[in-house]
Amino acid sequence: MQAHQSTVDDAEVAKFEAMAAEWWDAEGKFKPLHMLNPCRLDYITMQIAGEFDCDLTAPDAFKGLRILDIGCGGGLLSEPMARLGATVVGADAAAGNIPVAQIHAQQSDLKIDYRHTTAEALAEAGEQFDVVLNMEVVEHVASPIAYLTACRQLLKPGGLHICSTLNRNAKSYVVAIVGAEHVMRWLPKGTHEWSKFITPDELYNMLNESGLTPVDRKGFVFNPILWRWSLSAKDLSVNYVTASLKPKT
Repeated sequence: MQAHQSTVDDAEVAKFEAMAAEWWDAEGKFKPLHMLNPCRLDYITMQIAGEFDCDLTAPDAFKGLRILDIGCGGGLLSEPMARLGATVVGADAAAGNIPVAQIHAQQSDLKIDYRHTTAEALAEAGEQFDVVLNMEVVEHVASPIAYLTACRQLLKPGGLHICSTLNRNAKSYVVAIVGAEHVMRWLPKGTHEWSKFITPDELYNMLNESGLTPVDRKGFVFNPILWRWSLSAKDLSVNYVTASLKPKT
């Protein structure tokens, strides 16, 4: 058997590993992610509920579903999925993130299977999931198409893939790099590389090429007056999210 070819970009991993201890500090380096998280969760839970006929009013709405949070960081998405009753695997290529996530899950009395591994390694091991959450990761890997192909392999037939990233245009450069890194200093300088941002059409093409079927996309839009994020069906100019399905046959 051939060893899997990793799409991990070591330089990108090192950036996030250096910030690992701050994952759960809502006023720290991950403040933008904490602010965005409720909006991300609204989209994720609605997509999962719609696809798998889950009752979101039930305390264990996602019971019976196996969910992979790839690029899990400190567990900001893994923990809500576990609270909703899902069996959750949180995976991250940055080894330093895993103990942070494990300790916080223990403190929260949640059972989450956190692993220092990659999408390619999980796929090679034959792991299968109902849902793969792939949030703010694809713009950090060495080969997006190879990475998305591994994500598709990890899905059961009919499985759901949710992927968010950053659009590549002048506005995203101003907002995500100049604004977030240099003006607001929400993130360390160099966290993002604008050249690695992916337009919605490019991502749709990559998803199709990887064997997935895109079914939805929305924008995450920040309102500086209300100081909060919301979903938009039209504005995908900076942050956006997609939902795709793995064909059943």
